[in-house]
Amino acid sequence: MTTTLERPQASDGAAERTPAAEPGPDMSPRTALARSPRIGTTVAVGGATLLSLMPGLLPRTAGAQGILTALLVAVALATAGTGRLILRRMGGDVNRRFPGLRGPLSVITALLVAGAAIYAGHWQNTLRVAMGTPLIGPDYWARSAAVAAVLIAGCVGIARGIRWAVRRLGLARSVALTVVGAIAGSLVLVPGFVEWRQSIYAAANDTVDPTLVQPVSLTRSGSAESAVSWSSLGAEGRKFVSGPAAGPVRVYVGVESAPDLDSRVALAIRELERSGGFTRSNIVVAVPTGSGWIDANAMRGFAQRFGGDAAVVGLQYSYAPSWVTFVFGRDEAARAARALFEAVERRSAELGGAHRLFVYGQSLGAYGGSAVFTDAADQDRRTCAALWAGPPAGQAHHQGATVLANSSDPVVHWSVSLLWRAPDLSGARTDAPVPRWLPIASFVQTTADLLAALDAPPGHGHRYGTDQGTALGTC
Repeated sequence: MTTTLERPQASDGAAERTPAAEPGPDMSPRTALARSPRIGTTVAVGGATLLSLMPGLLPRTAGAQGILTALLVAVALATAGTGRLILRRMGGDVNRRFPGLRGPLSVITALLVAGAAIYAGHWQNTLRVAMGTPLIGPDYWARSAAVAAVLIAGCVGIARGIRWAVRRLGLARSVALTVVGAIAGSLVLVPGFVEWRQSIYAAANDTVDPTLVQPVSLTRSGSAESAVSWSSLGAEGRKFVSGPAAGPVRVYVGVESAPDLDSRVALAIRELERSGGFTRSNIVVAVPTGSGWIDANAMRGFAQRFGGDAAVVGLQYSYAPSWVTFVFGRDEAARAARALFEAVERRSAELGGAHRLFVYGQSLGAYGGSAVFTDAADQDRRTCAALWAGPPAGQAHHQGATVLANSSDPVVHWSVSLLWRAPDLSGARTDAPVPRWLPIASFVQTTADLLAALDAPPGHGHRYGTDQGTALGTC
């Protein structure tokens, strides 16, 4: 006989439901984990944002602030992700060990970021009042946050795409492809990128500004009588010789004016003789910045100081931006400055040595100019005076020279040692509030400020005035 077992019916006649799983002891923490960011993510994003909001030296646009925040957050997220992966391989998980920390940590971090943003806005306006620029408003932070959010989202999307590809290909294939890509990049992409950038710098150097007029004065390089052609002067050289007809003789030799340094130096000496430079009592060797620029404010200062009884001679050694030349070719600045000064010094001695010799350099030009001399005694013996404007920190001799340095100039502050040591600002002119030095943070902020160093109003940042000429010492 077959026995049929009947399923018991619920007392209300409804079909039996499968009982729900009992809530485990970790159900509440899991819910909290799902609702709050990981601890590492919160610390990374919060720390990077706080770092980006630390006080800087110069006013910053909303776009620049957003880009800086996004870059730091992207680096922090990558670091946090790597650390999390390492901890998991080691069997550790901070999020499960401290499940109740995620929510409070998120709230505390949000409050810290909000407070830092308020202080950053106050600091920005303090700088802007000191420099006479418009104050920021509430829309500043909205635009900054929008820029940062878009860039961070893009970086996260790229990172997830890479992670997906690694999972599809496997670790071994991914490593192999990465190695091949790195080798290909070092052999093909990097040289190609460098060549592309060099072509851009060269094109900028060759660009002729239609507003500039070729000089007709005999006392200018690039004129019809000059041995230096107008086209070979370069963009900055053409600006230099196109100044007012009155004032000092202006001699300039571009990198395209002769094939090598020795021939360019010889051409500069011939130009000084042709233009009457050696008939003046004062000769200023002006060492350009990396792009070949000689500040027009300095020329106005020389005119105020010497009138027409002076000659200013410059020799271009590069057409790349100063920071590129500083990183990859600073020795060229020193070699060019030394060769030109020695040639002028030698020719002056042959003509009786009655000329008063001066050396002037701004930014990378200050580094190149100071490299002419072995020490302060050598400088005093061979020149009447030297002046350095905005010298890179620690890259110019200060003894025996007049030094112009704005406290808000990031070029004056920046060096690798800024990571662990405060800059020496003993000779700087305080033109705006200076933030307190903090390890790492000051380096990051100063590096970001370098990009806008020349965008500051005159007398601030890396912008200097006519005192570049008038403040030259006397013999």
